Amino acid sequence: MPAALPLPKYHRIYLVLREQLEDGRFAAGLPGELALMRQFGVARVTVRRALEQLAQEGLISREPGRGTRAIGWPVQPGASAANDPMRTQLTGLLENLVSMGLRTSVKVLDVDLVAASEAVATALALAPGAMVQKAVRVRSTREGPLSHITTYVPADVARRFGRRELSRKPILLLLEEAGVKVGRAVQTVSARLADAEVAGHLDLAVGSALLAVRRLIYDEQERPVQWLHGLYRPDRYEYQMQLSRVGSIDAKVWVSKDVSAQFH
Repeated sequence: MPAALPLPKYHRIYLVLREQLEDGRFAAGLPGELALMRQFGVARVTVRRALEQLAQEGLISREPGRGTRAIGWPVQPGASAANDPMRTQLTGLLENLVSMGLRTSVKVLDVDLVAASEAVATALALAPGAMVQKAVRVRSTREGPLSHITTYVPADVARRFGRRELSRKPILLLLEEAGVKVGRAVQTVSARLADAEVAGHLDLAVGSALLAVRRLIYDEQERPVQWLHGLYRPDRYEYQMQLSRVGSIDAKVWVSKDVSAQFH
């Protein structure tokens, strides 16, 4: 883990594991302490302190002889990706995404039909356990890897495309070709730390800072058709918005007028 990050090592490990728990990565149980020590290159006491913090928050259960298991990520009643007040609808986003997809290369790491986790089912307005297509891809520019993207698409929507198609075209074009009339996107941008798997694909050190994007795509009938989790190298990607004020000089309401994604 890079020493330059201004956080204690145990807290950086805690943050990475917490993000993986949120993504439902540990349904079969967390790795053991020795595996985590090797993954992060730290001492056992550091790993234990990170796990203790997760246990104190009620996110994991540690039982002697039975290992460490995830208790489950709390989902707020009635919460969904569509009504979260922190998520912002971005005008012009869809056209920009297609443009970027056509100007970069992609490597498909995995495509499979899986049962939707609680979080995925909630975002896509599906019943828990409904089948979805999970696709994992790494997108690159000429300078190297740019992003690690995981998408979830309802199985009935994704039946017309798979690994070969995803390696050739942006997923938004594939959705259109499958008969989906894409309507709008709702997106949130935050920050995350790279775990061992993502760091390897993006050619970074474990614990490096990444831009994290959650994007929910709706069709024209307001049905969620794609949920995306994207992790971007901040040295190769930036997101720009133009804002304009609505109303008089005292108005405090701003609306997005245009957006563009810049990658290097």
